[in-house]
Amino acid sequence: VQLQASGGGLVQAGDSLRLSCAASGLSGYTMGWFRQAPGKEREFVAGIRGSDGSTYYADSVKGRFTISRDNAKNTVYLQMNSLKPEDTAVYYCAAAPRYRGGTTNSYSYDYWGQGTQVTVSS
Repeated sequence: VQLQASGGGLVQAGDSLRLSCAASGLSGYTMGWFRQAPGKEREFVAGIRGSDGSTYYADSVKGRFTISRDNAKNTVYLQMNSLKPEDTAVYYCAAAPRYRGGTTNSYSYDYWGQGTQVTVSS
């Protein structure tokens, strides 16, 4: 099982960015994106359920971020629009067993990628 996140970078406020997570061996898992800013705890951003592909988001990103998955490519995406300086963080993709449902708790996720830095300048 491997998770490989990519796509981070330095952008300006209002810009868009798409993160990718290559997830081999995780068919049917619930996939999530989390982020951690300096000095802060890791927080949930977005998830997509392995059971039916439905999505759920943190209130702070709802309407701006979209999570999706391409099962043929074993890849999960996080499209981030209208980025704000407060979105600056290291972003991690993670996988949780399907039976745990639409969880936002990081402890429910068994597998983690290495993280990709997103920096939004004002």
